[in-house]
Amino acid sequence: MSFRLTLAACLFVATFASAQAQEKYRVYLGTYTGKDSRGIYQCELDLKDGSLSEAKLAGETSSPSFLAFHPNQKFLYAVNEGTAAVSAFAIDRKTGNLTFLNSQPSQGGAPCHLVIDPTGKNLLAANYSGGSCICIPLETNGKLSNRSSFQQHEGKRKHGHSIHVDQANKFALCCDLGLNQVVIYAFDAKKGTLTPHGAFNTPKGSGPRHFAWHPDGKTAYINGESNLTIIACNYDADKGVLTQKQVLSTLPEDVERKGGSTAETVVHPSGKFVYVSNRDPYNSIAIFSVDLETGMLKAVGHQGMGVKTPRNFAIEPTGRYMLVANQSGGNVIVFRIDQSTGKLSPTKSSVKVARPVCVRFMAIK
Repeated sequence: MSFRLTLAACLFVATFASAQAQEKYRVYLGTYTGKDSRGIYQCELDLKDGSLSEAKLAGETSSPSFLAFHPNQKFLYAVNEGTAAVSAFAIDRKTGNLTFLNSQPSQGGAPCHLVIDPTGKNLLAANYSGGSCICIPLETNGKLSNRSSFQQHEGKRKHGHSIHVDQANKFALCCDLGLNQVVIYAFDAKKGTLTPHGAFNTPKGSGPRHFAWHPDGKTAYINGESNLTIIACNYDADKGVLTQKQVLSTLPEDVERKGGSTAETVVHPSGKFVYVSNRDPYNSIAIFSVDLETGMLKAVGHQGMGVKTPRNFAIEPTGRYMLVANQSGGNVIVFRIDQSTGKLSPTKSSVKVARPVCVRFMAIK
């Protein structure tokens, strides 16, 4: 094993051990706003029993449909899908309340996903309408500077749906649902630039939506929104190249597909399991186990108890609980995760939130 891989493994173990020591996590919830929702909400998850406190408004903003923390945990960033902007907020670590700092245009319609690069110097976002992605430098006070890079995808039907940075911070990968591609860019964090590097063609008609890294940094999982699949890929971090190795359905074998779509892909912190959300009419979380030697997947089962249009879901850092945002169900529900099988067991815990579409965790110190 190389020094690089050994160091990465040690850092992962240390991070996981630190997470295990936490007793509570603050949960931030992004929503689609309207008469019954005003922005980003917060509640608390108690790891002793998986219970959730009542949700309260943390920060008012327009349709914050995806959220991301700065590595220093002092700032939170959101896409504003309806106003074609991204916004920055300062976090009050005692109360969890958010103070608006500023916003910048996303330079494209319906921004739907964003990440902060590991150095904390840049925000990268994907625009659904028109298919593009953008890089915006971050100031030391958390504010958004002017854009430093913009890339327009080429093709008749373009829909950028998510953007992801690899562990080495060398490449940014943007899923374009309309092009059936993961568009790959060389990323320079110091300059905040994205330079076209290549593309990975997903199977015809798959419609790649969201993408998740395995902790090993060598394997990636992409959900096909249009044909309800999960695509497993090898990743060459030196070359910035994805290679397909497996495609599986996210539906049970005995279910005949009639419409529907997937939404989110999440890898368990242990790297042992992968989950994908199936939206209407299937309303379930598909569960897969991971062969840790090969990264190949095996279907384990599905959980649909209380699930209603699961646009996004997330697993808290200790790996014991999954929170599912039910966009049309008006709540966020909690599942307990079996650490041996990856299967999900319903709990009685939930919290009411209007049109929740993103779940993010922050340790309470």
